[in-house]
Amino acid sequence: QVQLVESGGGLVQAGGSLRLSCAASTTNFNINVMGWYRQAPGDKRELVAIISSGGSTNYADSVKGRFTISRDNAKNMVYLQMNSLQREDTAVYYCNVAGLTKSGSYYRPNVYWGEGTLVTVSS
Repeated sequence: QVQLVESGGGLVQAGGSLRLSCAASTTNFNINVMGWYRQAPGDKRELVAIISSGGSTNYADSVKGRFTISRDNAKNMVYLQMNSLQREDTAVYYCNVAGLTKSGSYYRPNVYWGEGTLVTVSS
């Protein structure tokens, strides 16, 4: 089982910064990739950034150079530093983890989502 708790969302003016955090509590689950997705009203959920257990990262083109994803493997935490925020960044941001669940002698892949944290950027 995995429980994800996000924090750090809120209201910020355009050009400002926010830092999102996500804490993962796990049982019999080995985390591989951690990431952030977002969903704006009326839009599909989209990838923002992901980071592997080894530190490799991937970003959506729209956030490259402005957002930075990082993680603390010892604490099962993932962070998203968001700078130079724009109105277009307004969305609910979801924490996501992917990895393997240990079930007896077997491992099976699983993906878990947080409940989301709202980021609103005003002009």
